[in-house]
Amino acid sequence: MEHQWFVVHTLSGQEQKVKDSIEKRLKTEEMEDYVREVLLPMEKVAEVRGGKKTVTNRKLYPGYVFIDMLLLDDEQRLIEKPWYFIRETQGIIGFIGGDRPTPAPREEIERIKQEISESEDKEKPKVNFEVGETVKINDGPFLNFSGAIEEIDPDRGKLKVTVNIFGRNTPVELEYWQVEKA
Repeated sequence: MEHQWFVVHTLSGQEQKVKDSIEKRLKTEEMEDYVREVLLPMEKVAEVRGGKKTVTNRKLYPGYVFIDMLLLDDEQRLIEKPWYFIRETQGIIGFIGGDRPTPAPREEIERIKQEISESEDKEKPKVNFEVGETVKINDGPFLNFSGAIEEIDPDRGKLKVTVNIFGRNTPVELEYWQVEKA
């Protein structure tokens, strides 16, 4: 018998509550042998609210929680104790695969974990921009100017925007959070 990753469908907005509940009950209900890890993939997202830059966490897979657990025996039959432990957690709708849960491919989980670790250092903009799109500047010396996006540098989180100042087109380098879609 080996641990496998299973995906659990949760009520909308209850993902963190489900994760916390499972982790809290692991010890009291003696389930540590069955459940190894509970994963709720998140990424940091930056946006401007009321003129201030705020960084929040956004769920990569809203409505889903990933659990590394022992659920199937050697003959691929359900083990009842962990099945009911997860099923009876408040906020859970059910396993992906219904009454015959299908394990998620290990490579897929590794890819998700890689995605999480890459996004820990840098924050992504809440809005995705395109070259040629018109944006309004909402911070800095060019406040309230509008301009067209010439270049996008996602690694640095910067945009090159052409702004018309005194009748001349001038390229300005701005951070994602300093502009909003016009």
